[in-house]
Amino acid sequence: MGINERQQQIIDEFSAMSDWEDRYKRIIEYGRDIAPMDEQHKTDKNKVKGCQSTVWLHAERKGDAVEYQGDSDAMIVRGLIALLLKVYSGATPGEIIATPPSFVDATGLAGHLSQTRANGLAAMVKQIKMYAAVFQAMQKSGQ
Repeated sequence: MGINERQQQIIDEFSAMSDWEDRYKRIIEYGRDIAPMDEQHKTDKNKVKGCQSTVWLHAERKGDAVEYQGDSDAMIVRGLIALLLKVYSGATPGEIIATPPSFVDATGLAGHLSQTRANGLAAMVKQIKMYAAVFQAMQKSGQ
């Protein structure tokens, strides 16, 4: 399943919920359900700049795909990371770079986040795409 199909799954799931309290609860559940991040990756190097909460993102290339791990000290933010990991983890660097997180607007999430959380989400997306760009450059150079 590609990035767009995974985004559509999220859009469909959130569209089926009538109120934002249920949607926030589901975001928190996503955060609880993600695999724990290896403690060895919780370093300053993997901290996402621009987030009010502490957020870590780690990426590894596995074959042609990029696998991400993430964590945060805030429940909602951890859920947002989980959604991003669901969308982008396992995709190729080119797909990651080329595909914006359209589910954020399509679910109405963008309009229901505080300014600081929206800025943090944008910083997480930027970091995910930056990792992908590095892996893509490494692929092109034969590394």
